Amino acid sequence: MKKTYLITALIVLSVVSLLIGAKTTSLMDLLRLDPEQWEIMRISRFPRLISIIIAGVSMSIVGLIMQQLTRNKFVSPTTAGTMDSAGFGIMVSMLLFSSAGPLGKIAVAFVFAMLGTLIFMKILDKVKYKDSIFIPLVGLMFGGIVSSATTFFAYKYDLIQSMNAWLFGDFSMVMQGRYELLYISVPLVATAYFYANKFTVAGMGEEFSVNLGLNYKQVVNIGLFIVALVTSVVVLTVGSIPFIGLIVPNLVTIFQGDNLKKNLSGTALLGAVFVLACDILGRVIIYPYEVPIGLTVGVIGSGVFLYLLMRRKTYEH
Repeated sequence: MKKTYLITALIVLSVVSLLIGAKTTSLMDLLRLDPEQWEIMRISRFPRLISIIIAGVSMSIVGLIMQQLTRNKFVSPTTAGTMDSAGFGIMVSMLLFSSAGPLGKIAVAFVFAMLGTLIFMKILDKVKYKDSIFIPLVGLMFGGIVSSATTFFAYKYDLIQSMNAWLFGDFSMVMQGRYELLYISVPLVATAYFYANKFTVAGMGEEFSVNLGLNYKQVVNIGLFIVALVTSVVVLTVGSIPFIGLIVPNLVTIFQGDNLKKNLSGTALLGAVFVLACDILGRVIIYPYEVPIGLTVGVIGSGVFLYLLMRRKTYEH
């Protein structure tokens, strides 16, 4: 988990990502400054690469924040209903604010993602049996209810195809002019770095935090704000990418321990590398067609999730 290896992997995969596509591109053409090849790079390949890196970094960081605040390694936007609530918000914006622009849709999705995350946190407070595996299962059930409600209303108002197009993670439609909203995630991730130590203290519990002079509720609300807004932006721009915020922070903490500030850079790098690798796999497995990122990450991520569950059980016994 050395940063040097992760940075090297990120550079290599980034170059590979830029050269892969339905239109063949070579380094020699780029070095010869072929205008057609550079136009493809500018309009499609560079925007796609940037969006992959930002989505991978931001979703991994918010997963780490959620795990710290809930004190549970298996909580993430996927297993806490945050992503499903953002999807419900997008459905509401399409139904009630169909003429709203991308920022309006993000605002509605953010409100619902925030509400969904707060409801999950309230459920967490009420649950007495705080087993590390039981809590995310509650979150998955809550997310399932929200997702079912989204599907019901989408079917009722004939929005199911539009919803699937919005919510299924896919980078193939990312091009210049259609991904820039992801830049909203950058200052939010920077804020997470600034609040890293406070999130660590908040993760020790309200009573402990207050004794140390920390405004516990304010720090938790800032953390949840970052989680909800980043999730809304990513879901609205590139669709739902499951399990990133769950498995990447866990893999980093296995190697580096539980120091949040120490793990932020490693989590960001591994998140970008993981999403980039899954995207490249999806583009070459049935070339020249491609498998959407939501499917490749879902299959690989669920496998890693099961491994982490089994590893936890074995460790506890």
